Amino acid sequence: MPYPQPSRHPAGPRRRALLASVAGAALLVGCTSRPDESDGGTSGSPSLAEKARARAARDSDDLVGRYDAVLAAHPVLAPVVGPLRAEALRHAAAFGPGPSAGSPTPSGTPTGGTASPSASASASVSVPTNERDALADLAAAERALADRRAKALLDVPGELARLLASVAAAGAVHAYLLTEAAK
Repeated sequence: MPYPQPSRHPAGPRRRALLASVAGAALLVGCTSRPDESDGGTSGSPSLAEKARARAARDSDDLVGRYDAVLAAHPVLAPVVGPLRAEALRHAAAFGPGPSAGSPTPSGTPTGGTASPSASASASVSVPTNERDALADLAAAERALADRRAKALLDVPGELARLLASVAAAGAVHAYLLTEAAK
């Protein structure tokens, strides 16, 4: 009876399998947060995320002011600009309580609805007299804010980064819609 040939491969796991499982374990350990870390910011600084959230809320409020100014100067643009203004209000509310989250306008209606544009917003923002130029200015403001938010999401933790990315994408769509409306 012939003896079986010894296997060229030693019994047990191969070197590649061991390396792959060690690398996988290292990735899993690197992806979990330690109990002493807060999810509020990078480098252990929870105030960084709070500052980014507050800035995003202010930026959205400023954008609502721009929309209000355009609506005050060009009421005929309400069908195009009104829904985008409402979205900007929702974005401001998503980043946290701010002046736009249900605060009354000078007309007495909450800004969360389809209230008329506030007089103070139209006074602080200059609006071109041409409707196309006004839409182009709004598109440029939306595009610039979307770009700033896309850059900022690299420095904030998970949930806030996802929110910034989503709102930046919506801002890019708003810029596109405003650009198309200006044509």
